[in-house]
Order: sequence, then structure tokens, then C-alpha cells
Amino acid sequence: MTRPRSIVSRILWMHTVAVGTIAVLVPLSLYFMLVAETASLHRASMREQADRIAEHLWLGENDRWQLDLPEALQDLYSDAYDRYVYAIVDVSGTVLFGSHNAGQPIFPDAPREPEPAFLQVQRAYSTISGTRVPKTQDGRTVWIEVAENLSHRDVLIDDIVSNFIPRVAWVALPILLLLLVIETHVVRRMFRPVRAASQRAREIGPRRTDVRLSLDDVPSEIAPLVVAVNEALDRLEQGFRVQREFTADAAHELRTPITILRTRLDTLADAAVAEPLRRDLESMTRVVTQLLEMAEVENMSPEAGERADLRAVAEEVISFLVPLAIAQDRSIALAGTERPVWVSGRGEVIARALRNLVENAIRHTPPGTVVEVTVEPDGTLHIADEGPGIDEADRDLLFRRFWRRDRKRVGGAGLGLSIVKRIMDLCGGSVAVGNRPSGGACFTLRFRLAGRTMPAGGEAAVSFA
Repeated sequence: MTRPRSIVSRILWMHTVAVGTIAVLVPLSLYFMLVAETASLHRASMREQADRIAEHLWLGENDRWQLDLPEALQDLYSDAYDRYVYAIVDVSGTVLFGSHNAGQPIFPDAPREPEPAFLQVQRAYSTISGTRVPKTQDGRTVWIEVAENLSHRDVLIDDIVSNFIPRVAWVALPILLLLLVIETHVVRRMFRPVRAASQRAREIGPRRTDVRLSLDDVPSEIAPLVVAVNEALDRLEQGFRVQREFTADAAHELRTPITILRTRLDTLADAAVAEPLRRDLESMTRVVTQLLEMAEVENMSPEAGERADLRAVAEEVISFLVPLAIAQDRSIALAGTERPVWVSGRGEVIARALRNLVENAIRHTPPGTVVEVTVEPDGTLHIADEGPGIDEADRDLLFRRFWRRDRKRVGGAGLGLSIVKRIMDLCGGSVAVGNRPSGGACFTLRFRLAGRTMPAGGEAAVSFA
């Protein structure tokens, strides 16, 4: 049988076994205690009866034993009652006095000793149990035997002994089951902080290295593990911080030689040599700029309550990129609602994501075509081009850092889309990519609405050419 791995399951399993064991042992223990107590009461009753008979027994004239029992004792040993018997036996074993059917000693085979003894004899269809007590007077000794027929015990005692286990089981079993239910609730409540810590741990990732597990109400046995995990997260966060700082520092350090190199290229007299170098320098500048932008975005943390007008951000970005599109014989169209669309996030950060996608669309759409930017009232933003589109196999790789479908192509390092993905994570949104039915790629940004968005005022298209 496989043992459960869960701590809660193990505890509940052990408690179930314990409760089951107790459910068996408790009634049995109580039963044996009851039997022992019944036997003790029986012996005490037999000794008391023997002593009462001894009080009415004396040695009379001519050294003959005399017995004068009161009527109450005579009734106790009567034929009608047929439960108790007594016999008074001398040293030779002769019965001097006795109750009904006591023509011989009650315990004929037991030796007669000078001390009281508790005896039991088995007869046909019955068990006789009682005591033998000696009485000595003037140097002569007789033994008083008193016994009870156990087959004719009191009905109440008989019912208690014979029905004790089933009656106790009917009472004890629901109580034990209730105890098990209570213990289950207690154990689950005890491990509630552990489950909360587990939920908190799910939020930890490369993008959220600042999250730590809380020690509030955590059991002392698990607290060292939580502390160790938090310390490990501190070390990981420090490692990520060093990596980000290195990227930012390296990009900053590269800006100065790039500026110097651009100045020297401008002084070259041979345009045929300078132009290819200038294009390579522009590609290098773009890579350094993306590295700086990636480092800055990585160090950002979302702030509650920040919101931006998605329509206004789109207009600002398109106005900024129109000259680039015109220079490359492309145009940009803004469509969708004309009303403000307030979404969660910082405006300048959203603008970076949109700018990266629009620049990417400008580079991939053919000359003479249009890049369409559509703002939906529900906080959705579409950027569509008329280029070759995105292969199905490449869609899961697009947002990885430094991934490029065509590595021979110059002009980028494969960081733009990863920056977009990080920004959307910061804003609590998502990014998806697909192909348009008419051809070309379509990137979709979905933002969370911040507050109430005013009703759309219709669809409009504004062309920038």
C-alpha cells in the first residue's frame, strides 16, 4: 500500500488508524473493567452473606452448633428464590446446616483451609461461585460456604455484561467519527498558512523576484524552510539585479564610442565607404538603445492606480513615427474609437510597447502599403501590416530575447518583442500574434480597463502619409 505524500493526508491517515484502534480497544477495556468490577462486587456480596450467617451461628449446649437465621435470610436462600445457597460444614465434611438442595458441601473437592477462600465449581448447566469462611469457637472450627448460581444472576447485570459492547459501540462510534471530522478541520486550518505560502510562491518568477513568503502563522516546524526559501530568493534577486545592472552599464558604456564613431564617419570624404559603415552604426545604435530600454523595463515595478488613455497614447506614437514611415514609403492609419479608453498602466511604458510594434510593422510591410493601428473600446489594440506574416512554428519564439527568424538580416537584436511582452506583463495585460486573412501579421495587445470607459463614438480612420 502506497503511503500518502501529503502531510495532511499522513496526519489524517494516522488519526484514522488511531481512532479505529481506540474504537476497538475502549469498549473491550471497559467490558473487562465491568467484568472485573462485577466479580469484585460478587465476592464482596458472598463474604458479607457468610459473615451475616456467622453472626447467627454459635456453639451451644453439649458442644452442638446452633443456627438461628432471621426470616429475611431464610427467604434469601429459599426454594422460590433459587439463586443463593449456603452450607455449614464441619471438619469431617459433614453438612451441619444448609439451604435447599444442600445435602452435601457446596465445594466438596476444595481443601478446607484456615483462611477465607473464594471458590467456583461447575455443575450441570450452571456455574456455582462463592466463598468459604471458617468460624472457630472453643477450639472447634466449622466452615460457612455461601455461593451464587451464576446462571440465575440478576437480569440487569446480565444485560449490562452481555450487551455492553454493542451499546457502547453505538455511542462511541459517532463520537469517534465526530472527533475525526473535528481533527480534519483542525489539521486543515493548521496548514492554511502553508497553503497561503504556496499560493504566494506561485507568484515568484524571473519577472517578480521581489516576492517573499510570509512567516505569519506558519507552523514552527515549517518556518525554517520558509526562511531558507526567502534567503534563496534574496540571492536570486541579487543575481538578477547584477545581471540587469551589467546590461545597463554595458549599454551606457557603448554609447560614448558609438557617438565618437558617428562623428568620425561624418568626416570621411569617401561616401561609398561611409554609407555602409553608417548603416552598420545605426544597427548598432538600435541594439544598444534596445539593451538600455530592456534594462529599464526590467527594473520597473507596477504601481497601483496608474492609468493611461490608450487612444491618446496611440495618436502620440503614430505622430512620432510618421516621419520614419514616410521616409520608407509607408503610411500609418489610426482606426477605432475616437473616445478616450482608460486602461491600467503607465502611458510612457505603453507607448514603448506600441512604438516597438509599429516600428517592426514598418520594417516588414512592403513599400506603398499601410500599417493599421486600431483602438477598441474594450482596451484592445491591434497593429496590422501587409507583410509576409508569421509562421505558425515561430509564434511561440517571437517574444524570446535575442530570437530572430533571419539572423543574417541586420538592423535588430531580437529584443523589441521581448520588451513588448515584459511591458504587457507589467500592465497586467497580454500580447498575441496572428495573420490577417488578406495577408500580413497582426499583433493584439489586450489591456485591463481602468474604471469606466465612455461609450464609443463610432469608428473613424485617420491617415498619416
